[in-house]
Amino acid sequence: MAPEKNLELATFGAGCFWGVEEAFRRVPGVKDTAVGFMGGTTSNPTYEGVCTGRTGHAEVVQVTYDPDEVPYRTLLDAFWDAHDPTTPNRQGPDIGAQYRSAIFFHTPEQEAEARASKEEAGRSGRFRRPIVTAIEPAGTFWRAEEYHQQYFAKRGGGQCRTMW
Repeated sequence: MAPEKNLELATFGAGCFWGVEEAFRRVPGVKDTAVGFMGGTTSNPTYEGVCTGRTGHAEVVQVTYDPDEVPYRTLLDAFWDAHDPTTPNRQGPDIGAQYRSAIFFHTPEQEAEARASKEEAGRSGRFRRPIVTAIEPAGTFWRAEEYHQQYFAKRGGGQCRTMW
């Protein structure tokens, strides 16, 4: 879905997309979220296929936001808060490249902000290990099956966020 004229897209991989989507849905200025897959080699991937680790995709959340209400930097802050960016291909009990930490930028400005934010987070002392988050150009967003969209909202809550 293409955003309206004044809206922009941001895409983040931070482990299990259910909890990450819920974290972004709570950010004022976020107009919509969708969970899906990005960064792989298979067209039209399914959740089942991505879970095998053979498609190369990451589970991602695509955020539609109003930059007049929420700056991209605030979304980056929410991203760092939503997961452990120091564990390669793993978030809590979820293991595999599909759970990798990644920022998929849509514009050169997003790339620059993502790189600056990663550097600042790394220098902050907040994380005990080096940040392994990949920063890559956004590719095709493959929307996950409908039952994954707003998973926790549909089920009255829940969590899959496992912090370090």
